[in-house]
Amino acid sequence: MDWQIKTSGAGLYEFTRDVAASVAATGVLTLFVKHTSCSLLIQENADPEVQTDLTAFFDRFVPPADHPGMSYLSHTYEGPDDMPAHIKAAMLPTSLQIPVISGEFQLGNWQGIYIFEHRTVPHLRRVVGMMR
Repeated sequence: MDWQIKTSGAGLYEFTRDVAASVAATGVLTLFVKHTSCSLLIQENADPEVQTDLTAFFDRFVPPADHPGMSYLSHTYEGPDDMPAHIKAAMLPTSLQIPVISGEFQLGNWQGIYIFEHRTVPHLRRVVGMMR
């Protein structure tokens, strides 16, 4: 299983339905994002303010490299958002495991699967999955 998620900048991008359309068995689905500057999350999908607040929190927690408090960073070749994106991805999961019964995710009512894009420019992110 393989999904490509287009992002348009920093934020959370839900792709629960895309994954659900590919799963028909019972087992545990493992998802893995093949990038070092974004993350995977299971997060609330009912109120979009949750995604806005998470993005704002991590932007304050790890500001861009051109912020005075981040002057110690040396990896800035790809712009001021690059190394902070790597830091955020190091703090958050890049893989998830989700139980599946008869093709249905065992997620809570308001849970969805997200790419958490940490870069400010658009990217095409690749997520691979496997059922066991």
